[in-house]
Amino acid sequence: MTERNHAPGNTSQQQQPEANGPADVLRDGNIKATIWKNERENGPSYNTTFARTWQDESGAYRDSHSFSGTELLRVSELARGAYARTNELRREHMQELEVEISRDDDDAPPQDQRENFKAKRGSQDQQSRSQTVGRRK
Repeated sequence: MTERNHAPGNTSQQQQPEANGPADVLRDGNIKATIWKNERENGPSYNTTFARTWQDESGAYRDSHSFSGTELLRVSELARGAYARTNELRREHMQELEVEISRDDDDAPPQDQRENFKAKRGSQDQQSRSQTVGRRK
């Protein structure tokens, strides 16, 4: 799990995301924004959950999803950070796709047969149109 302390001056990543774990976690004290990656047909989408961590009487840590009025500004700043981070994750995904596509292009023949067919057909259609226009005059 990657964690970021959202406090000024401390935004370093600690670990890579686990297989089913969050894509990233941003923190401001005991409040956290957890970014989840969901694989879709058209590529990944990202959702964010917000929680306030507290410790119960037995010492176990718990999460609450309600916030006091004084915590709302911190939640809003975490939301801003989560928005920026999800955009960054999307850009990283697009860059990975571009690298993958360029590798595929290196292995592919110079031009696809389908594109050759379309190009030939397009030039034939243009020639037949120009001949038809010439006859009408």
